[in-house]
Amino acid sequence: MNNSADSLLRQRGRHDSGKVTMIELFFDLVFVFAVTQLSHGLLADLSPAGAVRTLMLFMAVWWLWTFTSWTTNWLNPEKAPVRLMLLALMLGGLLLSSSIPEAFAEKGMIFGCVFAAMQVGRTVFMLWALRGDNPSQWRNFIRILVWLMCSALFWVWGAFEQGQMRMLLWLAAIGVEYVSPSLGFRVPGMGRSSTADWDVDGAHMAERCGLFVIIALGESILVTGATFAELPISQTSVVGFLVSFMGSVAMWWVYFDTAAERAALRIEHSDDPGRLARLAYTYLHLLIVAGIIVCAVADEIVLVHPDHAEPMGIGIILCGPALYLLGNALFKWVSNDRRLPPLSHLAGLLLLMALLPLTLAYHFSALLLGTLTTAVMVLVAAWETLSLRRPLRRKG
Repeated sequence: MNNSADSLLRQRGRHDSGKVTMIELFFDLVFVFAVTQLSHGLLADLSPAGAVRTLMLFMAVWWLWTFTSWTTNWLNPEKAPVRLMLLALMLGGLLLSSSIPEAFAEKGMIFGCVFAAMQVGRTVFMLWALRGDNPSQWRNFIRILVWLMCSALFWVWGAFEQGQMRMLLWLAAIGVEYVSPSLGFRVPGMGRSSTADWDVDGAHMAERCGLFVIIALGESILVTGATFAELPISQTSVVGFLVSFMGSVAMWWVYFDTAAERAALRIEHSDDPGRLARLAYTYLHLLIVAGIIVCAVADEIVLVHPDHAEPMGIGIILCGPALYLLGNALFKWVSNDRRLPPLSHLAGLLLLMALLPLTLAYHFSALLLGTLTTAVMVLVAAWETLSLRRPLRRKG
């Protein structure tokens, strides 16, 4: 990379070149609100259709955040133009997050148009920042811009439609955005990008995704605390509170005890960090964060309706931990050169699957089912800690 004084790119090679900056953390605050809006939206519409709509909005929010994280992997946030770009994205993100509850109703215009403007605008800024510094990256972002312009067409078109038509158009937009990296942003006449050319700072990418996991876990803690504060003190509410808290602790333990650092070391010393970042941190973290959001909804169900679980509630209580364990299992599998996903995680997934027929047969209450899923998460965390606890050695 060009290390000239007027360059907007990070200067690689220094010990702190991949450090996450305060402006990046400030930018992430918008997504605390977005995650809260998503969990509250799902809770307000506990139906299969509501789950699909929430999933679509979450996939859009995650993609917006992760594309911005890729951008700041190259850009230097200490430079004034980069800071101004991030602050503009924060404003757009706040508008976007505020529209989430009614994105498929009256505020679809805001969500679709703001999302498209943020994706395209950030990419145009990246092309301006790369001018003359890195020809291969500049061509890469030309390809990205072509794909995002295509998806923007569906986002904006869908914003002007209603009902099922909006959903179909936005599904097409999400499909375009999610497929494009796996195709190397192939553009006729320009070929495709290679992950080897993406020049990823692995330590920065790992830290950024770890911080988003913390954001989602923090939202889960907020839901638990705020809901418990409004309940009368009783044995049931106290047990539900402790169960929810222990579930959040177990999720933190599963990800951060050893996995996050091992994966960071792996990508830092990878021969092709771009490929690993695309799979492990762009796609697979989607499952991890989605699992945390669904678990936050499950915690509120357990606290507010502990005695009875509707079919959709049962699905939420079981799916949250399952998504989280599946995401972590795949993440650890691809980021640590394992021959198989962690046995502890596979066992946890099997136990969660076994709880479904038992719940249906014996009519478990929401509190009992939540207690059992938390017990599974604690078991997985303890199992992996005991089996994998060993000193981590840095290469070099």
